[in-house]
Amino acid sequence: MMKTYYMLTKPGIIMGNVITTAAGFALASSNSFDYVLFSLTMLGLSFVIASAGVFNNYIDRAMDAKMERTKNRPLANGTVSSIGALVFASFLGVVGISILLVYTNLLTAFVAFFGFFVYLVLYAFWKYRSFYGTIIGSIAGGVPPVVGYCAVSNTFDAGAFILFMVLVLWQMPHFFAIATYRIEDYKAASIPVLPITKGMYITKIHMALYIVAFTVTALLLTVMGYTGKAYFGVTVLMGFTWLLLCLNGFMIKNDAVWARKMFVYSLVVIMVLSLTITFDGMYGNTDLSPIPIAAKI
Repeated sequence: MMKTYYMLTKPGIIMGNVITTAAGFALASSNSFDYVLFSLTMLGLSFVIASAGVFNNYIDRAMDAKMERTKNRPLANGTVSSIGALVFASFLGVVGISILLVYTNLLTAFVAFFGFFVYLVLYAFWKYRSFYGTIIGSIAGGVPPVVGYCAVSNTFDAGAFILFMVLVLWQMPHFFAIATYRIEDYKAASIPVLPITKGMYITKIHMALYIVAFTVTALLLTVMGYTGKAYFGVTVLMGFTWLLLCLNGFMIKNDAVWARKMFVYSLVVIMVLSLTITFDGMYGNTDLSPIPIAAKI
């Protein structure tokens, strides 16, 4: 039973978000890394994300039952009761926000709650009504690195904003790739993702444009003085390769196979950039000062 509840938290999503959170934390830490604060930030945010995952499973339980890849989720197949899931999700959320409030700062807890709210309320409302739901979902996905950053700096400045936009822009082609190779599932659940509503040609154009925007935005971390040349070079290489792979999609006939490659490479991109930010931000650029754009809380 414990394993069943654990699966409700979407552990894969938690792990992915922890990686980007760590990058934000390291970027703000420079050469003075607080491992206790880091552990507590990761723990608190993981609880919040787990809570969102369980609530999302509850909201999507009827649609999940219609999709091949989600029909065996605990709430979709009736393994876990709705009341049990709601109590579990509430417990996780309260614990997570409490940890962030007590051991980090008010700004960090607020940012985490903002992402939680966008994901569960705004995204849940829009994703069944319009393909713009993907954009709203990406806003929630852009929050974790900002949580890591704000836990250290207690400031929402240019660095936090760039990190947020990098994750928002990265998620768009990432999700479009998922929607493409899982298109039959989304049709079955009547979810209006872009490949269904606008077709594959328009989807591929959107993906290419988002990859360009993602790469340019990611490079701003170096331009604004947060990272060094190593990060800049890796970002150019990863972004250019991703764009080439995307453009190849206009010449390929099997969209599902191509989309799967795009999905896998998108994961490689964000993991490599997160690791590069961690090491380059901490050790490669300690003489440059960030440029603030907002006040401390």
